[in-house]
Amino acid sequence: MKRTVAQSLVLYAGLLVLVLIIGLPFWWVVTGSVKLPQEIIQRMPTMVPHSFTLKHFEKLLQSSDFPVYLVNSIVVALFSMVVTILLALPAAYAFFRMAFPGRDLFYRLILVAYAFPGIVILIPLYGLFARIGLVDSRASLVIVNVALALPFSIWMMRSFLGSVPREIEEAAVIDGAPAPTILLRILMPLIAPGIASVAIFAFISSWTEYLFASVLIVSDARRTIPVGFAGMIGQYQIDWGLLLAGATAATLPVVILFALIGRWFVSGLTEGAVK
Repeated sequence: MKRTVAQSLVLYAGLLVLVLIIGLPFWWVVTGSVKLPQEIIQRMPTMVPHSFTLKHFEKLLQSSDFPVYLVNSIVVALFSMVVTILLALPAAYAFFRMAFPGRDLFYRLILVAYAFPGIVILIPLYGLFARIGLVDSRASLVIVNVALALPFSIWMMRSFLGSVPREIEEAAVIDGAPAPTILLRILMPLIAPGIASVAIFAFISSWTEYLFASVLIVSDARRTIPVGFAGMIGQYQIDWGLLLAGATAATLPVVILFALIGRWFVSGLTEGAVK
């Protein structure tokens, strides 16, 4: 079915508006990180820098704790991503391909976890971690991030498994392959876009998590980037150049991740929805 000229114009106009809404804030942050302080705070904002300086990045790396926050965020996000994939893949396979009593009930109970806001479990979780000595440790953030990302990751991975013809597994079963072999050697290569999608989702969820990180982490040496940024905001004065430089640098790991596995993620957006 061919689109008319009017429909095409409406489509491209909508896409342009969407790009502007999403892209302009990022453009302002990136360009603001290289502006002089006078230009950043002037009454009339400039979308194209009239000045250029790298002193905000020098201050960020040399005079602040941003490198520490960056390392903590990378460690927590990477471990959260890996553990989420390692748990979501076999769980999704069990829920979708294996028959056991209460399978549908357990699957629905996992998804019910998203019905409750995180603030509800914050205080009980803090008390539990305090008892077992996990407060002020990066391990506590990994556990929380995995618990928050796992339900949706299982649901997403289950959708990708549903796109794989069952005949492929039946042929492997006839050849005598056990379930772990079928999952690791046959299904994993076929659902690589799904694994990439879950990886990016888990990484970004952990990278941007603030609520639990602000409560479970006490010492400045273990803070992640979102909590560290909050500490950079003074009571009477805000160094906007420093914050903009930090925001720009904080996007680099996400950009690198998309550059490495983004092509599988893009194809996974459509492949996982087709059964």
